[in-house]
Amino acid sequence: MYVGRLEKLLALYTPMAMCTVNMQGKVTRASEKISEVFKYSSIEGADIFALTRLRLSDIIDAAREERSLHYSNGEQYFRVRCYTLGNGSPEAENTSFILYFINITRYEQLKELYSDSIVCVGFINIDNYDELTKSAGEEDELNVSVEIDRLIRQWAASIDAALARYRDHLYEIVFSYKHLEKLRTNRFEILDKVKEIETSADFPVTLSIGIGIFGKTIAECEDYADAAVDMALGRGGDQAVIKNINEFEYFGGKSQSVEKGNKGKSRVIAHALKAMINQANRVFIMGHKNPDMDSFGASMGINRIAQSLNKETYIVLGDYNDALTSIAEDAKECAEFNIISPERALNLIEETSILVIVDTHRPMLVESMELVDKASRKVIIDHHRMAEDVIGDLELSYMESYASSASELVTEMVQYACGRRALTTMEANGLMAGIMVDTNRFAVKAGVRTFEAASWLKRCGANLDQVRKYFQGDSDAIRVKAMCIANAVFHEDGIVMSVMPGSNLNVQVLNSQVADELLTVKGVKATFIAGTDENGRTSVSARSLGEVNVQVIMEKFGGGGHLSVAGTQVDVAPEVILADIREYLDILNA
Repeated sequence: MYVGRLEKLLALYTPMAMCTVNMQGKVTRASEKISEVFKYSSIEGADIFALTRLRLSDIIDAAREERSLHYSNGEQYFRVRCYTLGNGSPEAENTSFILYFINITRYEQLKELYSDSIVCVGFINIDNYDELTKSAGEEDELNVSVEIDRLIRQWAASIDAALARYRDHLYEIVFSYKHLEKLRTNRFEILDKVKEIETSADFPVTLSIGIGIFGKTIAECEDYADAAVDMALGRGGDQAVIKNINEFEYFGGKSQSVEKGNKGKSRVIAHALKAMINQANRVFIMGHKNPDMDSFGASMGINRIAQSLNKETYIVLGDYNDALTSIAEDAKECAEFNIISPERALNLIEETSILVIVDTHRPMLVESMELVDKASRKVIIDHHRMAEDVIGDLELSYMESYASSASELVTEMVQYACGRRALTTMEANGLMAGIMVDTNRFAVKAGVRTFEAASWLKRCGANLDQVRKYFQGDSDAIRVKAMCIANAVFHEDGIVMSVMPGSNLNVQVLNSQVADELLTVKGVKATFIAGTDENGRTSVSARSLGEVNVQVIMEKFGGGGHLSVAGTQVDVAPEVILADIREYLDILNA
């Protein structure tokens, strides 16, 4: 009775648009002002969901949490404040709710005008433009360039953008923020349209787009756009990246990185590194946690460059698994290598020392972040697609996602920094092992430059029989892998998942080997293998044939890698992470 009288009084005397709703979702009372919201003579007895598309459960939650809902009748916008009427709890059967409709149409119009006035600045880079034009004849080169230009200008015109081309491969674009949602919705369709251009090259035309938004000035937006296009290029190109002050947003990234034919950059980096090492008193070389043969092989190559300049050189190596034991023990017995722990490196590093980080660029993955923080001069050499949390304050960075491995990049650098036959057999073996482990013995992501690097290492004395011994595993590992393959679950969409039995010291190596093996099964598009190490931490290895971008998937779970080779480490059970990955794939495919 009390609630009923209160409803009646509110309806009569409230100078605002309001109505009351019972626990059945029916309108029980309404004020005269409600006619400004609904164009009906009376709404009493009507279903609130039919009127507003607001669910009763949402109204209950809003009343409990003291927050607003929003409603629009197509012409006006309203903020809906919800309160429990009476002393009952929001869930009690006799509870009613009072809904106040506050007209915010002018506010929304102002917000829309403000959004329209925000400027977005972008850069559009034609990936591998030199390789693209070099592979075409003079006439084809002009036709391809004109067609790319036509598509980009057509796309810019569709969003009312100002466009300027100030290099053969680079455009700058400026447009209103109101068009950005359209680009998000169609996921930057220009990325797919340019791939349809016919060329004589053996790779498609791709773009890298960087958009900067929400800068305090246009110049700051331009800085964001510059960082965004660098991120797109660092992740392999063929994608659009939107950046504001706090975060990056990614679109595309469906193509494999195209190998660059010109080795000029490798030569420049090699000479720049030599100049930096010449100015240092000591050189420290460090890879990632749980180092693999690529990380260690690249470290051996940089060690050779530093020693050729007669510098005091140290390879920083922490804990490692059985997969690295053979080559690491051989290196420790060699006089050319000073292998020390991260703790000792912290005591030895000085202001004039240089730290070279190989095979990673992320703070969470380096062997010792304390050493990174203490080093005043830092260099990164990596082949992984760039992540957002790249180590900062670098004097030199060489990150090329087209490369098969860090060992491939370092092999090219050694050629320019040290000359012919600069490597010992041990060093050549280490670099060859690094290339082989990351290419699955030249089966994955191996380009022309990969084979050229391997050929040069063979001329330097690399012994393939010795290298194969580095890959030997014990009989227990063979049994565990066989069990993992036998227990694999094959999904209808070409995804294969399996859990590595037990806890394994070499779980990352075993996971990757099983993932590669299952990828040879007909109809399989991608594989995800999870297992735990001796500390109970779960590692996931993901592989694909290129149709599924496993790098993007692994990034969602704290990892990364390449389009077809990626992984992550998490603190949940293997079954849980695989279920989460499966759920995420279902969302992507929906």
